[in-house]
Amino acid sequence: MPDYDRRLVDLYDGDNPDGPDHDYYRALADRVGATSVLDLGCGTGILTVTFSRPGRSVVGVDPSAAMLDFARKRPTGSGVTWVQGDSRAIPSSGFDYAVMTGNVAQHIPAPDWPRTLRDLHAALAPGALLAFESRNPAARAWEQWHQEDASFRQTDHGPLREWAQVKTLCGGRVVLTAHNVFESTGDHVIEEQTLTFRTEEQIRDALTEAHFALRHVWGDWDGSPFDGTQPVMVFEAVVSD
Repeated sequence: MPDYDRRLVDLYDGDNPDGPDHDYYRALADRVGATSVLDLGCGTGILTVTFSRPGRSVVGVDPSAAMLDFARKRPTGSGVTWVQGDSRAIPSSGFDYAVMTGNVAQHIPAPDWPRTLRDLHAALAPGALLAFESRNPAARAWEQWHQEDASFRQTDHGPLREWAQVKTLCGGRVVLTAHNVFESTGDHVIEEQTLTFRTEEQIRDALTEAHFALRHVWGDWDGSPFDGTQPVMVFEAVVSD
């Protein structure tokens, strides 16, 4: 799989800034007294580095070399162990808290999803907590992503022209094709992502099969229970055996 264009990696944090989702994951780490944190699909490490503190070890795992290069260069990046790969590359076990943020769960295709949860189960200590979010398919977020008319913005890499196309497949899969043209060079960067929209029931079943006990499903970052209508589902599950 081709890696991300490094110019787009430079723009990632501005497009996906620190916010209430990160506040939730940080607060949860403190609430459970986490001393070892695993961030699977850590990306540029914008959240990962904020988990780091005296007495707590933090590991960030991501398949993108470009994302990890950016993460390592953060002022506090040396406080995190960065590992390239997917869940099979998790370097150790005994973590007491693990997260998948930024809808990472939706980037994991069907054949790899059960194995990813099993790998996380193996990496976590008994009773440890796994937290992650996924978009509610009933909200049909992808319908808002299609953009035929290009938009323009100024970036550190010059003017950028952007538009996107969306294609729906079976099994809750959506293909998002993002077009990015750097006007200064004429480079046309195309990024295609296949996202899987899983229902609450499907995620519940997958967690059970991987021997997690579901503790909560929230519908917002403020701890509101999920009622089937909110655009996001936030899952908290513990290792059950």
